Amino acid sequence: MTPFLGELIGTALLITLGGGVVANVILNKTKGNNSGWIVIAFGWAMAVYVGVFVAAPYSGAHLNPAVTLGFAFAGKFEWNLVATYIIAQLMGAMLGAFIVWIVYRQHFNETDDANSKLAVFCTAPAIRSPLNNLLSEITGTFVLVFAALYIVGPSLNVNNTDGKIGLGAIGALPVAFLVLAIGLSLGGTTGYAINPARDLGPRILHFILPINKKRDSDWNYAWVPVLGPIIGGLLAAFLFKLI
Repeated sequence: MTPFLGELIGTALLITLGGGVVANVILNKTKGNNSGWIVIAFGWAMAVYVGVFVAAPYSGAHLNPAVTLGFAFAGKFEWNLVATYIIAQLMGAMLGAFIVWIVYRQHFNETDDANSKLAVFCTAPAIRSPLNNLLSEITGTFVLVFAALYIVGPSLNVNNTDGKIGLGAIGALPVAFLVLAIGLSLGGTTGYAINPARDLGPRILHFILPINKKRDSDWNYAWVPVLGPIIGGLLAAFLFKLI
């Protein structure tokens, strides 16, 4: 598998499971209907876990343009690969959103609330205030990227050569716990996109797909979960380099 495919498949799994848990909680007549924020937060954490452990051996499992840009700025990733990764992440996010729509299509038809249908695809603020919403996304993504820069696997020195041991699927758990912490602590204001591809790709799919009785895709807000995570990721990388 190439790094491009690793990022595409990993991000598709992330959105399939992450968008899927939102659909399960908020769409009508599902088994998980109305099960609440804790279920959504845990579902997204496990979505990250699955996406990371599948993609990590092939691409490093960024699954997020803010992570890719932050790692490149911090000197942990090659700039010439940034565009390739971001394209793969956006395509993967769109694929994941399409899968969620296919799986929950009957439940979309059983749901009258157009805002709930949109929420399966992308984020929206609890209180609409662009600057405050932007600050929330900057803060959440700053925590994500700054902490991720310190998440390293164990290594072993043999004959004066450092080699990564790796923990397989277990090695993805710290990232999952990190996203869970962000969701539970900082996610209540905007729904913690903390990932431009996670929000923009599915939002595009919401715009394109023939969803019954849907609303507009809220393009007036769409810049916040794109710009905020990018700023947060770059600030985290700047502080990491400064330290």
